[in-house]
Amino acid sequence: MVTEPEPVTGWTAIRKGLCPRCRRGAIFSRVWLWRLPQMFAYCPECGLRYEREQGYFLGAMYISYGLALITIAALSALLWASSSWSIERAIAIASLLFLPLVPLLVTASRVLWIHLDRRLDPGAD
Repeated sequence: MVTEPEPVTGWTAIRKGLCPRCRRGAIFSRVWLWRLPQMFAYCPECGLRYEREQGYFLGAMYISYGLALITIAALSALLWASSSWSIERAIAIASLLFLPLVPLLVTASRVLWIHLDRRLDPGAD
């Protein structure tokens, strides 16, 4: 007996980087060790075009900026509270510690933007 796969929720699709329409196709390739993941132009499952127009990912830049500020602020507060460093030094070191997280943050912000935009304006394919 063949069973249908469990439906994927919106939050699971965001967490796994799946297409907002079919929730099966990946938005990014899965290569992290040798090179940065590449974003697909279309969903490999349903053919949804991810970039709706020129400059579409400007909104993702705002999300990325906000996530970066929150991450650096949290790292700075943690370093400042757990050491005798000045706040300036804690911010500088937190910024350096943040740099390896940038590729993850950029991919996450694009996935969040695609899902948010498709939720707010689903008809514009």
